[in-house]
Amino acid sequence: MANQLEIHDLYASIEGEPILKGVNLVVPQGEVHALMGPNGAGKSTLGKIIAGDPEYTVDKGEVLVDGENILGMEADERAKKGLFLAFQYPVEVPGVTIANFLRLALNAKTGKEVSVSEFYAKAQAALQTLDWSEDYLSRYLNEGFSGGEKKRAEILQLMVLEPKYAILDETDSGLDIDALKVVSKGVNAMRGPNFGALVITHYQRLLNYIVPDVVHVLVDGKVATTGDKTLALELESKGYEWVRELAATG
Repeated sequence: MANQLEIHDLYASIEGEPILKGVNLVVPQGEVHALMGPNGAGKSTLGKIIAGDPEYTVDKGEVLVDGENILGMEADERAKKGLFLAFQYPVEVPGVTIANFLRLALNAKTGKEVSVSEFYAKAQAALQTLDWSEDYLSRYLNEGFSGGEKKRAEILQLMVLEPKYAILDETDSGLDIDALKVVSKGVNAMRGPNFGALVITHYQRLLNYIVPDVVHVLVDGKVATTGDKTLALELESKGYEWVRELAATG
C-alpha cells in the first residue's frame, strides 16, 4: 500500500455553511506539495479538518493516512498516526516549557519513555538548524513570543516529532525575510523519503525557499487545477481569476 496522505471527495461545512465542495488531492511521502488559493477558498479549513478540529462538519468524503480513514479519530490519535499541523496562529501555553511539552509529545507519539539524553540530542540538533538558543527550551510555550518566534517554535516541534505528514498552514504569515529563511531551512531539513508536507500559502515568496514538487490551487472549495512549481509563478502574474476561468472552461 502506498504511503500517502489522501483527501478523497471531501465536503465540509460550518454551521450549515458549505466550505469544501469535493476536494481531491494526494500527498505521497517524499514529496512537498503547496496548496494555494484566494481568501475564503477553504485552505485553512482543509488543514483543520485533517487535524481533527471539531468545529467543522464533514458531510462527505475521506481523509486517508496510508490507506486508513482518520476522520473518526480524535486529534491525538491522528497525531499518533503521523500527522502534524502547524497553525496559522499558534496559541500561548503559560506554565508549560517548550522542553516539557516536546518531551511529553514525543513520548505520546512513540508510545515509550524517551530518555532525557535522546530527547536533548534531537532538540539540540533541531535548534542548531534553526539557529536558535537552547535557552528557548526553558521558556513557556509561545508565551510572549513574537510571530516569528512562534513559527520557529512550531518548526522546532516538527523537527523533533518527525511526523510522516505535516500540514503547514500559512507558516509564512507575518514573517520577515530572515525569519522566513530560517523556518524554510527547518522544513527543508525534514525533506526525504519518509516525510510528506502540504504547505498552505497565499504567496509565491515562501515557495522560493520551500520549492514544491506539486502545486494545487483551491478555488471555491475545490481543487481547480494542479501543476508543478511553475504554476505558482503563473498565479503570481495572472491572479486567481485566471484559475476560475480555467476551471469554468474545463
